[in-house]
Amino acid sequence: MNYKLSALFAALSVSLLLPLSAAQAGDPQRGQELSQSCAACHQADGNSVNPEWPKLAGQHPKYTVKQLRDFKAGENRYDALMAGEVANLDEQDMRDLAAFYAEQEITRETADEDVVERGEQIYRGGIPSQNVAACIACHGPNGNGNPEAMFPAVAGQHAQYSADQMRLFRSGERANDNGRMMRNVARNMSDADIEAVSQYMAGLQPN
Repeated sequence: MNYKLSALFAALSVSLLLPLSAAQAGDPQRGQELSQSCAACHQADGNSVNPEWPKLAGQHPKYTVKQLRDFKAGENRYDALMAGEVANLDEQDMRDLAAFYAEQEITRETADEDVVERGEQIYRGGIPSQNVAACIACHGPNGNGNPEAMFPAVAGQHAQYSADQMRLFRSGERANDNGRMMRNVARNMSDADIEAVSQYMAGLQPN
């Protein structure tokens, strides 16, 4: 009898969890519908043409959801334009949008050859004399990031956008990095360091 009850409870638990898991995964088709208002800045496929605005195509869903949540909260990451865009989004909307953008292919960029060698040195080896950790540790050799740790993909991202974000981390204006990881790295980087590594990341070819 106890065995039968245990089996019944297990079956009920699974049946109750299935719809929740499916919802949490995000629906890319619904996300595409929701993305219409985002297309003005990020384009229909998530590949923005303005270097000040990020490419969302190919980004890890968990990371995208976190950024949308943070924009909505407006505490550790604030942008006046994004605040208005996310104001009416609920959790499922965010998951659906993230799922849609994750399925898109990011367009490729080229790096500034004048600084790319210095950028590669920083990305792969850090700047030990300035206490700057290597970017490769979190973002991987090809800039693909780590989806489970919510480290974003950086390969192919606009160099200007990446540089702008590092400067915001350096100043503390952007503070939504777990464990202050990006703030601790960026605070010891010069503008030239930031520009060089941003150019290198832009030229990385995502897998």
